[in-house]
Parts: sequence; structure tokens; C-alpha cells
Amino acid sequence: MRRAMRIFLIVIGLLALMIVGYPLAGWIGSSIPQNNDVDEPARASDGIEILVETNGTHTSIVVPVVTAIKDWRTSFPSAAMPDAYGRVPTHLAIGWGEREVFLNVPTWGDLKATTALRIATIGGDALMRVSHYVRPLPGPNHRPLRVSAQQYERLVAAIEQPLPDLPAGKDREILKGTYADDAYYEAAGTYSMANNCNSWVGETLARAGVEMGAWTPFAGGVMKWIPEPETALQRDK
Repeated sequence: MRRAMRIFLIVIGLLALMIVGYPLAGWIGSSIPQNNDVDEPARASDGIEILVETNGTHTSIVVPVVTAIKDWRTSFPSAAMPDAYGRVPTHLAIGWGEREVFLNVPTWGDLKATTALRIATIGGDALMRVSHYVRPLPGPNHRPLRVSAQQYERLVAAIEQPLPDLPAGKDREILKGTYADDAYYEAAGTYSMANNCNSWVGETLARAGVEMGAWTPFAGGVMKWIPEPETALQRDK
């Protein structure tokens, strides 16, 4: 009886440590800067504009479909496909996440306790999600960021790093998941609480030379490094 009570108290203590310690560690980790000595391009006409987007819990990196540096249609075939209105995407929002969640969990209310426990303890297989946009407008949840050509080259390499190699002449398979308008692609890596969708975005931006927190498991930890765009009213002041 005494041994069972000791085990119970240990479990409760670990849960309490996770509930309190994980957010605290995320806040501390996201506040430690990386690349804080990197300068942005000198003029607005220099470099390439990307965006960092958030829905409050999940973040993604938004890139133009085609630039002189990268044509994303060669990596993600869905980038060349028109939507239901015949519009061809100009930008892609690229994110990395847990396979089961991306394919079968449309809302947090649909997340099974067993799936959440598995992710929290042993993790899960990764997947990439690609959303398709036509000329997305900057805003608080879609924050523009101008990077140099060299930074963008490094960003492309970091985004493509989890994608498995394909035989010559073969297109990447498009998987269908929780959002019908999005495309999902196989990706390497293990999703976990320490290595999740937001920490992937933060680390990918950091590898490109963008100023970012050392560990960003929460959306807010990523977005606090990306300034909100000025409104027309702010610019007129």
C-alpha cells in the first residue's frame, strides 16, 4: 500500500512538473536569442519577402511559389494546381507536424487522450502540411519578413531537409488530411513535445539566419520575434 502511494505521488509530481515546467522552459528558451547580430537587407527592394503565420497555436512559414532561387512546384506538386475557383497559388504556407494529428484530427476536440499521451511520452511520426494562398495580405497573424538572397537559400535548404529523396522523374505523393484544401507530404523526423511544429519553424528560421529564440515550442515564442506590420494609420503618423 505504501509503495503504491509512493508511485502515485511520483506520477502526480511528474504531471505537475510538466504542467508548470514545460511552459516555463518554453518561455525561457524562446527568450534566448539566436542570430541577433544579423543585419536585414539595406533596402526594401533587396531580398525576398516571406511571411510567418500563426493561428494562435500553430505556426508556418509562407514563401512565394516561384523566385529566381527556388520553384517550389518541383518540391510540392500541389503548388501548381489551381483551386476550386481556378486560381493558381502564389504562396505556400509550409509547416511540420505530427502525422496522426495532421491526417485525422481536424480540431483539438477530436484529439483522443491516447494520441495525446503517446505524443507526450514517445512522440510520433512527422509530416509536412502545405497550404496554398493567392497574394496573402500582411497582418498580425501573417507577419512579413524580408530576408536576403543568401538567407532565403539557407531557408529553402532547411525546409527541404525533412523531405525524403525521390527517384528521378517521380513526383512527390500528395496525401489528404484534415483540411481538404491543404496538401500533406511525407517527412523525416519524430514529433514530440520538445520537437514540435513551432520549434521546427523557429529552428528553420534560425538556420536561415533570422533572429529567433533558441527553443520555441509555443506559437507566441516564434511570433514575438517577428514584428507586426505597420498599419496605414501608423505610417501616416
